[in-house]
Amino acid sequence: MKINLKINGEKKVFDVSADEYLADTLRKNGYLSVRKGCDTGSCGACTVHFDGKAILSCVMLSLRADGHEITTIEGVTKKAEKIGKYLVDEGVDQCGYCSPGTIMSILYLEKCIENPTDEEILHFMNGNLCRCTGYVGQLRAIKKYLEGKK
Repeated sequence: MKINLKINGEKKVFDVSADEYLADTLRKNGYLSVRKGCDTGSCGACTVHFDGKAILSCVMLSLRADGHEITTIEGVTKKAEKIGKYLVDEGVDQCGYCSPGTIMSILYLEKCIENPTDEEILHFMNGNLCRCTGYVGQLRAIKKYLEGKK
């Protein structure tokens, strides 16, 4: 089946199977920043923006995305690089596998809450698992990034 998407501002048409998940469709078509770590929507590695909202693409059927807009980290490279620098400065970039999904969640947090509390940051980051570094450094990096925007 054919689906029409707008990915990172570009119109695309993909042929997908009825049981194909969006993360697989994106990866198959070159959006390799969309990672898969669990296939159950519990690790956050597959986070993308769907019509501006952060979603877990490993649990969304591609057919449901027909006619919608998807943003991957490839579509926000300048912002991602800026956030990445804060993550690196706080030492939370060890393997980098979770970084694209984490950064997409940070961007969604930034869009939704102007001056988030620590609890709000942790709520938005809930489900973005990092097996290398832990979350105290991530919290520091996110706070510094958001403070640097003021």
